[in-house]
Order: sequence, then C-alpha cells, then structure tokens
Amino acid sequence: MTPLERAACQSAPWRLFARHVVLPWALGGDVPVGSVLEIGGGSGAMAAQLLERHPDITMVVTDFDPAMVENAADRLRRFGDRVEVRQSDATALPFDDSSFDAVVSFIMLHHTVEWENALAEATRVLRPGGKLIGYDLVRASPMPRLHHDHRGDGHRFMDVDALGRVLGGLPLDAVSVRRARGGLLVRFRAERDRNRTDQ
Repeated sequence: MTPLERAACQSAPWRLFARHVVLPWALGGDVPVGSVLEIGGGSGAMAAQLLERHPDITMVVTDFDPAMVENAADRLRRFGDRVEVRQSDATALPFDDSSFDAVVSFIMLHHTVEWENALAEATRVLRPGGKLIGYDLVRASPMPRLHHDHRGDGHRFMDVDALGRVLGGLPLDAVSVRRARGGLLVRFRAERDRNRTDQ
C-alpha cells in the first residue's frame, strides 16, 4: 500500500463514507453472523462498522501491511475480545479449514497480485454454508494510473468475467458477480458449498 493509499484508508472522511455508503452497499442485504474474517482490513474502518452494527459477531481482521495492522488494532481495541487483529498474507491464511462463518474482502484484492489464490484461501477457511462477500476495483482506464506506486508493482486489477470464472471454479454456490454503476467497482457474493470438499 502506498503512503497516499494508507493515509486515505485512515482518514475520517473515509470512515464516514464507509459507514453510511460503502458497507451497506457491499453487504447487499446480507447480515453477517458468527465468526467473521476480514482479509485486507486496512485501518479497521469497515470492521469497526461491522462490529457496531452487528453486536453478535466476532471478527478476525488481517492485513499484510504491519503499519495498517497496528492502526487497526488501535482502532478496534474498544471492542475487546470480540475482535483479533493479525498480520497475514491473504494468499496463505494462517487458519484451519472451515474456521469462519463469513469472509469479507472490501476493496483489497487489487492489492494482491495473486488474487485468485486469495479467493481460494478465503473459500478454504469458510465453513460449509458460510458466505464470501466483497467488492473491489476492476480494470478500467483510470484505476492503474491512480494506484501506481513508485515500485511499479503490487497491484493487479481483475476483469469482471475473470472474477466470475475464478469464483465459479471454487467449491462455492450461489455465486453472484455484479458490476456497479459507473463500471469501476464489482460486488461479489457466494456461499461455501455444503457438499463439495475439493478446492
């Protein structure tokens, strides 16, 4: 994550926007239950909103960037033992199979070059019937320029069709992939297949 992206994720305007606009849209009417994993949780803004709105859930929030992990831990400390914040790679999650009732991913997959592996890992740690919910940026002309960092790496934007193919190849049911108005975002949702055990 670039310094500019890190600052934006930690800003008060982003937290306000996340609370009132982004989270309701991203959930698309789904209500998280039980144990929820957020991959790429950044500053913890979305997790804080989930924990406030849904007092019966517990969460594990992960991010690859140690600075964001520290920031999220500070922000989420008030929720006590309902939340744990950990540094981890989305493509190699340090959790057992079938550990979570839901996995959420909010605008982070494009930061993961091997986003297909991140989705496979998210599916692996879902319990049968558990929900995978997320949204992300898609490949469109302004996005690569806006997210280019000085190293020239670290981002890989997806096509909507490619996202659908990847989700369709995983042991998931009820896969939904919808491009948002304006075409820059895609919202996705699926449920872990109750019968298939293959990856």
